[in-house]
Amino acid sequence: MSRKKRLQKKAEKGKKAEVKQQAIAAKAAAKPKKKRVKRTVLEGRAYIKSTFNNTLITITDSAGAVLSTGSAGQQGFRGSKKSTSFASSKAASAAINRVVGMGLQKIQIFVQGVGTGRDAAIRSIAQAGVEVTTIKDVTPIPHNGPRPRKARRV
Repeated sequence: MSRKKRLQKKAEKGKKAEVKQQAIAAKAAAKPKKKRVKRTVLEGRAYIKSTFNNTLITITDSAGAVLSTGSAGQQGFRGSKKSTSFASSKAASAAINRVVGMGLQKIQIFVQGVGTGRDAAIRSIAQAGVEVTTIKDVTPIPHNGPRPRKARRV
């Protein structure tokens, strides 16, 4: 193939790509933009899962739709610092501050786990200016536990 033909093919490809981009831009301009609806929530729930390594906070509305999440790792804490009560309080306050802007006034708190950040997270949610209606511990407790080891024969 001669050089001239190669350059012609290359130019044709460029023109096709340009036409394609113009068509995509025209489609995007034709679509009406959706207006973002600002949600207002009066009552919600906070789920605090406190493990030995991290603290996870999920804030939902009464129906269970997630409004905001936060964790100690999300706040920039790494390694053993993630498991501290200070990290969990920072995570909880960051998560609740996002939802306070939506008009949240009352909150129910559900705490799960045995980590050190449980109480600190509850305190920071209470200090955010939201009325705490209930605090419930939903940590799973085994009724009989796992099967015991077999008897040792000597």
